[in-house]
Amino acid sequence: MEPFAIFGGVGLHAVGGEQVLLCRVTYEPGTTVSRHAHEATEQVMAVIEGDLRMTIGEETRELRPGDVAVVNRGVEHELVSRGGCTFFEALSPVPLDHVADRERDLVLGEAGGSLHVAR
Repeated sequence: MEPFAIFGGVGLHAVGGEQVLLCRVTYEPGTTVSRHAHEATEQVMAVIEGDLRMTIGEETRELRPGDVAVVNRGVEHELVSRGGCTFFEALSPVPLDHVADRERDLVLGEAGGSLHVAR
């Protein structure tokens, strides 16, 4: 399937269950995702290709393949990739704005998606 364009220059492939969403995210060269927070969702990221400058709270780091970052709920963060990058991220609970097709990309069990959040 084609990546879902969640922001300008940002594509993602996502599949999730009731409690976690796993995404493969690609940034085109020169992409910036400005400072924002996920009030209800924790995010864990692992860079697999390229480079990414990430600010979490007030701390900024250069991330390269093999580096991992954790963004706790409600913490503001910003991402900048000069040359483009690819990373995997896991988000919990599942933020529905990261799901392109809820019929195709979510595998629901007994809770039927009741744990998912709007953002």
